[in-house]
Amino acid sequence: MPNRVLVADDDRAIRESLARALELEGYAVIGVGDGVEALATVHRDAFDALVVDVMMPGVDGLGLCRVLRAEGDHTPILMLTARVETPDRVAGLDAGADDYLPKPFELDELLARLRALLRRASVQAEVHGERDALAVGALRVDPAARRVWWSDTELTLSKTEFDVLELLVRNAGIVLDHGSVYQRIWGYDFGADSKNLAVYVGYLRRKLAAAGAPSLIHTVRGVGYTVREP
Repeated sequence: MPNRVLVADDDRAIRESLARALELEGYAVIGVGDGVEALATVHRDAFDALVVDVMMPGVDGLGLCRVLRAEGDHTPILMLTARVETPDRVAGLDAGADDYLPKPFELDELLARLRALLRRASVQAEVHGERDALAVGALRVDPAARRVWWSDTELTLSKTEFDVLELLVRNAGIVLDHGSVYQRIWGYDFGADSKNLAVYVGYLRRKLAAAGAPSLIHTVRGVGYTVREP
């Protein structure tokens, strides 16, 4: 699968030209115009790297980095900015960015920095994955890399989908009640009438089925959910 990259920049010309250049290099690219849309997209889909402009309306690049890192999202972030002073670069790195590239930039340098970030993330994933990988039958979950496979097929999951599946797989064979899952994933209990968890379980079941997996996530009526081999 090609590496998935999110490009967030409110300058449409820069965003579209950068997306075209990355696609020519073999990346799968999604472009967004502001930080709010970027956050929503990252919460919905999984990416291998983010290329983010600092100055954006709504939520700026620094705010985007801080929110994602606070959520435990370690996707590599390459920050773009017209600000070139040292304090500005330090602010970007302190916010959680992995690298910093001032505008205007040479495309070759951006591509090289992006490749370096992806190589570093891959090495870290391999190191941590050997220790932390989880499995239920042919389902494999790598918490460090935040990647999931059914047999040889990799699934593309949103942040919340991954978090729910990881929690269930870590507790394979144990029935987790709705309140416990809500507390662990969202930080509070939505209540007995909430359908949020059921919606995400439905998303996971459809994606697993599309990859050829049998029924792995089981509903225990009136209690919650469990993962076990069929």
